[in-house]
Amino acid sequence: MSNLKWRALLVVVVLIVGVVYLVPTFVSTLPPGWSKFLPKDKIRLGLDLQGGMHLILEVEADQAVSNTATRLAEDLKDAFRKEKIAFNKIDKTGKWDIEVQLPGTEQQSQIGPLVEKEFPTLKWVSAETQPEGTVKVMLTVHEKEVERVQKAAIAQGLETIRNRIDQFGVSEPDIRPQGEDRILVQLPGIQDPQRAVELIGKTAQLEFKLVAEGVSPQDVKSGKAPAGTKIYPMKHTDRTTRQRTESQIVLNDRTLMSGEYITNAQVEIDRQHSSSYVALDFDAQGAKLFEKITEANVKKQLAIVLDGVVYSAPVIQETIGGGKATITGSFTDQEARDLAIVLRAGALPAPVKILEQRTVGPSLGADSINKGVLASIVGGIGTILFMLIYYRFGGVVADLALALNVLLVLAGMAAFGFTLTLPGIAGIALTIGMAVDANVLIYERIREELRLGKTPRAALETGYDRATLTILDANVTTIIAALVLLQFGTGPVRGFAVTLTVGLAANMFTAIFVTRVIFDYLLVQRRIKTLSI
Repeated sequence: MSNLKWRALLVVVVLIVGVVYLVPTFVSTLPPGWSKFLPKDKIRLGLDLQGGMHLILEVEADQAVSNTATRLAEDLKDAFRKEKIAFNKIDKTGKWDIEVQLPGTEQQSQIGPLVEKEFPTLKWVSAETQPEGTVKVMLTVHEKEVERVQKAAIAQGLETIRNRIDQFGVSEPDIRPQGEDRILVQLPGIQDPQRAVELIGKTAQLEFKLVAEGVSPQDVKSGKAPAGTKIYPMKHTDRTTRQRTESQIVLNDRTLMSGEYITNAQVEIDRQHSSSYVALDFDAQGAKLFEKITEANVKKQLAIVLDGVVYSAPVIQETIGGGKATITGSFTDQEARDLAIVLRAGALPAPVKILEQRTVGPSLGADSINKGVLASIVGGIGTILFMLIYYRFGGVVADLALALNVLLVLAGMAAFGFTLTLPGIAGIALTIGMAVDANVLIYERIREELRLGKTPRAALETGYDRATLTILDANVTTIIAALVLLQFGTGPVRGFAVTLTVGLAANMFTAIFVTRVIFDYLLVQRRIKTLSI
């Protein structure tokens, strides 16, 4: 008797906990104080149920290799200057080739060992003596390095996009690689798809470059500008009218510092002009570098370039220590917030191209929910009626267990933060079928025992003993298969596996434990003499 009480208490406790976890999902306004002590998370709905955005992005990994070649060309210049090796020109050419122009063959013999020792990722392609006596050396990025950079670009791109979306506040996004150079992004419930696309697609390459003094865009276009200068677009916003214009500015092409040293970026408000700007914090190495740059370039204009566009070019009035800088550009609050997000999340190592973009409207998601609910109701009513007609009172007990099973599945989805998808509803339907099957197994064994003339209590004990092992075997093996799907499956397959796993765990509890408690209560406590099965 005492054992029955504890089992009944366990069932009641599980029922109450399940209901508590489902209250936030089905009650729009929670009672005061609920959120402080009780769960407040709703069941998360997948992209196919609540709508959202589906993107397939292609990482232009070749651009990452090209950027690497550009950086190596700059490093070569520094190495040549350090070793006092004369050179006429060092430029990246082609996809990731580097052309080195040397004054003569003497320098050619000097750079060979240097490249081999200091730049193992570069491969010597050719050396050709020009008619005027100069030597043109062609280097290229080694094939293994190309492959490594491409793979790293895709992996880092995936991580960067995930960080941006996490900070954007999308719950339960699905972000994963697809193929060799593509990334699948699904954002359920996204309210502003265009803003999300801009946030994901922004490369966020931050660079600090010096403004070329006394050089106009016309000088560059006419070829009168010194080597190493380039025209960049510059954005302006009128503080009064908020009207935006764009001009051109000439910068030294050499990047003094990039955004890789940023440790934090946050939006702050300029009270004087009532505008937002982004404040940057650098790590220790970045702080030293920025201080060194500003110390060496006092009274010069330092341009802040983001994705090839100049946002501001303030004059350095004094050495700036402390590892802080700001980006001003008359941003709107939303633009400043998005810029801070992408800078905090880090730059994409290579641009991403949107290959496919689909927006699933909430109405389509609602339609899917309605159809899924309707199918579940129709199937559930059919199952309930069959059990009632075929097993009479036993059918009532099975139906109660079935209802508790569905409740526990939904509560489990809410408690563990799983996402309910359309395939997930199919998993619930399969769970209901297996729950009914478990009760049928038990009832048929009990019927057999009753036909042999056993008492109801003896028939009940024998029936449960004989059926339990079969039910456990079927459910455990199916759970193992579901866990494999969960581990190696993607998207809809995982949604199906999640609800199937949770549903089968609940099934073993309700079909074997809960129904047994009810029958034991009736036979022991209420002392009924016959079983209506």
